[in-house]
Amino acid sequence: MKAKELRELSEEGLKEKSGELGRELFNLRFQKATAQLANTAMITKTKKDLARVKTLLRELELSRIGR
Repeated sequence: MKAKELRELSEEGLKEKSGELGRELFNLRFQKATAQLANTAMITKTKKDLARVKTLLRELELSRIGR
């Protein structure tokens, strides 16, 4: 997911997306541990997407503090 797409989401939308990505990452790691994951690159992609979301949430937090 692109950062541009994520910037269009509200803070609540970003928090929801963060939870979804966290659950997805857990499931991917679980699949990897049980040798059921065919595409291990999905783990890296999901981790990067989660980092993007968390970065945007932090930016929002800092912009509120700076006011």
